[in-house]
Amino acid sequence: MSDNCCTPTHQHTAASAPAGRDLLAGTPTADVAECPVMKGRTVVKATAEAAGLVRDYDGNQYWLCCAGCGPAFDADPARYATA
Repeated sequence: MSDNCCTPTHQHTAASAPAGRDLLAGTPTADVAECPVMKGRTVVKATAEAAGLVRDYDGNQYWLCCAGCGPAFDADPARYATA
C-alpha cells in the first residue's frame, strides 16, 4: 500500500498545499503543520480543524491534509506519529 492518499482526480482544498505555495503566504508558522501521512504537505491548522481533519493521539494533535489521510492515520497512528 502506498502512503499516497491522493488520486489523479484528487484536489487539495485550502486546508493544504505543497510547502511554499502562495496560498500559505502570510500564514504564521505556528498556524501550520505538516501532514504526518503525506510528508511535505503543509496544512493550515484552523482550516483542517474546521474540516474535521485533526486527530489526537498519545497526547498530541496531528493535522491531516485531506480526507484520504484520515483512514491511514486511524489504522496505524503510531506509525505516523513517529514518522
